[in-house]
Amino acid sequence: MRHVLALAVALIVGAGTAQAADPTYPNITHDELLKAVESKKVTLLDANGSDSYKDGHIPTAIDFQTAKKDLAAKLPADKSTLIVAYCANEQCTAYRSAARAAKELGYTNIKHYAKGIFGWKATGAPVEPAK
Repeated sequence: MRHVLALAVALIVGAGTAQAADPTYPNITHDELLKAVESKKVTLLDANGSDSYKDGHIPTAIDFQTAKKDLAAKLPADKSTLIVAYCANEQCTAYRSAARAAKELGYTNIKHYAKGIFGWKATGAPVEPAK
């Protein structure tokens, strides 16, 4: 009985931390994103907030917090451009506001990098400090 109770508690607690993939914004893998960044075929939206952005972000990423009022001017004219929104990690949902803003502007190829900046840094991929 103790094992059943422990399993039930673990499932309930675990359910609160796992984030289901959002079908509106499919995930992009680390390798896919790395290739897109290296080939300059992606526009990145960092939804972590300006303080985190200043500490380091994926190269070429736009600080969504400071850009959101004038986001249309910051994004490319081609509405089919790959837009990738990210935040801290798999549990973070801040990316949704950045992705939604791009969608409202008419962009059609929006993805989510679920590993976020923590996952990006953990792989040893390059980060860029704020300029």
